[in-house]
Amino acid sequence: MAMREGLVILTDKNSETRSTAIAAAIILLVAMAFLYFMPDVIVRLGDISPWLGTGFGVLVILAFFLIFWLRARYQRRRDL
Repeated sequence: MAMREGLVILTDKNSETRSTAIAAAIILLVAMAFLYFMPDVIVRLGDISPWLGTGFGVLVILAFFLIFWLRARYQRRRDL
C-alpha cells in the first residue's frame, strides 16, 4: 500500500489479497449456513437408512475441503 498526500492507493497485490479474503469469507458463510442445517438432514436421512445419513455427512464434510482444494488449484494455475 502506498501513501501519497494522505490517500491510500491500493496496489494489485492488496486488491488480490482482498479478493481472496472476500471469497474465503463467502465460502465459509455458505458452509456454516449449510452445516447449521446438516444435523436435521442427517437425522431425517437416518430415519430412512443409517448408512444414508452417515454417507451424507461424510460427503458434506469432504465437499467443504474439496472447495478449498479446487480454489487453491485454480489460484496456482492462474498465477503461473
